[in-house]
Amino acid sequence: MALLPRLATAALLLSALAACGGSGSGANGERLTIAATAVPHAEILDVVKPLLAEQGVDLQVRIFNDYVQPNDQVAQGQIDVNYFQTEPYLDAYNRDRGTDLTTLAGVHIEPFGAYSRRYASLDAVPDGADVVIPNDPSNNSRALILLHKSGVITLRDPSDAMATLRDITANPKNLKFRELDAAMLPRVLDQVDLALINTNYALDAGLDPGKDALAIEGQDSPYVNFLVGRPDKQNDPRVQKLITALTGEEVRAFIQTKYGDAVIPAF
Repeated sequence: MALLPRLATAALLLSALAACGGSGSGANGERLTIAATAVPHAEILDVVKPLLAEQGVDLQVRIFNDYVQPNDQVAQGQIDVNYFQTEPYLDAYNRDRGTDLTTLAGVHIEPFGAYSRRYASLDAVPDGADVVIPNDPSNNSRALILLHKSGVITLRDPSDAMATLRDITANPKNLKFRELDAAMLPRVLDQVDLALINTNYALDAGLDPGKDALAIEGQDSPYVNFLVGRPDKQNDPRVQKLITALTGEEVRAFIQTKYGDAVIPAF
């Protein structure tokens, strides 16, 4: 008689373990897990979720406030796919971690901006100003390229997507650069003269890139935000349904209505 409770307990444990995985069957269909940052990615996925439910896919969105864990968990197979990053960022991650995550579909562009609580224009930013930029390689370079195009600094090669502070050849205002985690930049905006901030974090902090940015990338920005996964996910039927929904007219209309010029469809 003691064997039956043990078997029942084992079955429950196996069921719980299966539920922790990246894929399988959810309550409303085939489960697909996706990691995303809160704004605008998770908000866009809220539009997609009911569209996928109609096709038998239970999209489970897991929100992160950093740029490392979403890739780590997809690479480790704990989450199926993620949606938060540009291709240069992904390339740097793969190179540094020895992974082979791949882009699956381009969805939108978030023009990168320069912000200040203290000054109304870049010209007004004083000599020796305290400037903070993201510390990850891709967004670090993106910030410097924007400052170069705005005439604030000069880079050796402004087309180099991996340019660093060492590539600055002219800094007329003698700006003092500090590198911080991208998610921290809106939080220190009141404490610095200028901050270069990713649009997802700017929106999350209540900034309006179209009105508040002192300089912002144009609509021709090459930094598309991609759906990303392991190579084995490229032909996954659930992922294909997600791609179709993410690049559909419902999402286009939502992005244009919700975000205006701050987020631009890339499809």
